[in-house]
Amino acid sequence: MIKKLWTLAIGGLALGTTEFLIMGLLRVIGEDMGLNDALTGRFISAYAIGVVVGAPTLIALAASYNPKKILIFFMVLFTLFNGLSAFSPDYTTLLLARFFSGLPHGAFFGVGAIAAKQLAPKGKEAFAISIMFAGLTIANLLMVPLLTYIGAWAGWRIAMGCVSILGLLTMFSVLMFLPEVENKRDLGVKREVRLFFNPKSLLVLAITALGCGGLFAWFSYIQPLMIETAHIHPDMKSIVMIVAGFGMVVGNLFGGWITDRHSPIKATIYILLLLISVLLLVFFFSHIQPMAWVLTFICGAMSMSLGSPLNMLIFRCAPQSEMMGAAFMQAAFNTANSIGAYIGGLPLLYGFSTNYPSLMGALLASIGLLITFYLWRLIRF
Repeated sequence: MIKKLWTLAIGGLALGTTEFLIMGLLRVIGEDMGLNDALTGRFISAYAIGVVVGAPTLIALAASYNPKKILIFFMVLFTLFNGLSAFSPDYTTLLLARFFSGLPHGAFFGVGAIAAKQLAPKGKEAFAISIMFAGLTIANLLMVPLLTYIGAWAGWRIAMGCVSILGLLTMFSVLMFLPEVENKRDLGVKREVRLFFNPKSLLVLAITALGCGGLFAWFSYIQPLMIETAHIHPDMKSIVMIVAGFGMVVGNLFGGWITDRHSPIKATIYILLLLISVLLLVFFFSHIQPMAWVLTFICGAMSMSLGSPLNMLIFRCAPQSEMMGAAFMQAAFNTANSIGAYIGGLPLLYGFSTNYPSLMGALLASIGLLITFYLWRLIRF
């Protein structure tokens, strides 16, 4: 199975790299283009907006095409606009390039999740999806730190150019090595959208936006937490991201494994309970440095464990519009990023210490858990 899906993992590596690399290069880009942190931070928002807009739009436009060809087309867009980012002469051009770079992100994962599900043996579908998302976790563990270093040393444009090379590599690997996947979308786009927007599917999107938002409330402020509360040396910031990234790799596979062993709804409940518990431990014990390092790893693991069960849950709640569901899930994950960062930052705005974002995260995850229990009462799978 892994031999069939490694091409999708490379795509996840490319997409994860471009999404998170900009965070490590913000100051470098700002200094080069004469921008303050607030203006440079809009490059992150532009990408996220691109994901939210592009996921359902591109999936709808690609309704009648072969999934393999769709994935290649999405990577063409990815490579083109990341290349444009590397050569952007001014702020406006780079802002637009980041927006257009985000358009294929959710759509690729949406189509890729369906391809992984179809290529997997029965009973191993969630683990197959986790293999695709493994590329995203490896991006955080290895590629983002590497290209952040290259960007600081050789310039951010070189780093962005390397991202385009990853896009070319994905295009080639999908073309040459991904097996053909059947397009099972026999409904019109309008009817598929109507079937997708049912109460159960909307609840899954709410669980994703709020439950995963709890995770992002912690992750968005992990460096201030580790420096000001755990009192690590500022030079160890990159080590923090590597530890969290290693946790993501482990947690992603754990999420696929537990989903295949239990139902998606039960796996979601178990992981949210673990996430809430760990976020509370971060709040109470992150001032103990060894404990803070362990909790960084565990929180990183929880951050990616939810991907597989939530994707499988949306497939079962909207069985006639799976690809549309997978695309909207990516939009929901990016909504979670925005909600978590905003809610997690509120305590800091009012002068509370840097362990309080994790408390807000536990609150968000608890709301997501309550919605999950309500959904559990509505379904019978």
